[in-house]
Amino acid sequence: MSKTIRSQAVLVLALSLAGAMSFAQSGEATYKAKCQSCHGAAGIPNAGIAKLMGVKPVTDPAVKSATEAQMIKATEDGMGKMQPFKGKLTDAQIKDAVTYFRSFIK
Repeated sequence: MSKTIRSQAVLVLALSLAGAMSFAQSGEATYKAKCQSCHGAAGIPNAGIAKLMGVKPVTDPAVKSATEAQMIKATEDGMGKMQPFKGKLTDAQIKDAVTYFRSFIK
């Protein structure tokens, strides 16, 4: 009986870890697919894109001071030359991508 309980506990733990890893990877995957081409792999756009599109690096004080809610709203509605992603990405995908982007802020 105790082997069954231990086996079930191990299974629950494994599934929980897999779910957590999937959550983290989904933000990274969404960012890489939809955001990285303009915002750069680590939140630093290349100089040409930054100038052409007006994309600020993650190190810019205005970006650093933006709240998660402000970044989510900007992603949903678009900002400057950035297209809106509301309706193109789910709310969860937008939040996960913003969370991943915010991980670059130091």
